[in-house]
Amino acid sequence: MGELNILEEGLKKERLHEWYHFYSEDIYRFILMMLGDDEQAKDLTHDTFIKAYNSMDLFKGDVNDKNWLYFIARNITIDYMRKRKPILFMIDSFSAVISKNHIPDNIALLGEREEQLYCSLRKLKRSYRELIILRKIKELSIRETAEVLNWSEGKVKVTLHRALLALKNQMEKEGFYYETI
Repeated sequence: MGELNILEEGLKKERLHEWYHFYSEDIYRFILMMLGDDEQAKDLTHDTFIKAYNSMDLFKGDVNDKNWLYFIARNITIDYMRKRKPILFMIDSFSAVISKNHIPDNIALLGEREEQLYCSLRKLKRSYRELIILRKIKELSIRETAEVLNWSEGKVKVTLHRALLALKNQMEKEGFYYETI
């Protein structure tokens, strides 16, 4: 029985190493866009993979590995935000703040515009920010996004439309030219 446990642990570690190799950069960027704090994003990325390792026995494969990791990363990030500044978390969750940054010309183009994108996204309410990051930056499908957020596909579609409209309206208020994302 002990040899079986050692073998299972070895397989879990190998799987985690594979996940880390393939997905750690995507998870890190997702968290960074949510928080805007490089060091904290690194820490929470690490925490995501620790939680994934500890929860691996619960992973049934109903969703793909990457979406499961996004789901964990999202929950860890939300928990961090709640603990860090509960009042700001509530404000962040329920209201959009006026952006004072340039609109990204192409949301998928991160290079030099990455900092501006992070600033703009941080000023949207959290549900809109998560959705835009997952659908438009990480390019998850509607189904995959619904799995990560634990929403229906219909809710993803409707909320994405609202999120992009809110972004458009906000940017126009600030005098920025808006192109469809």
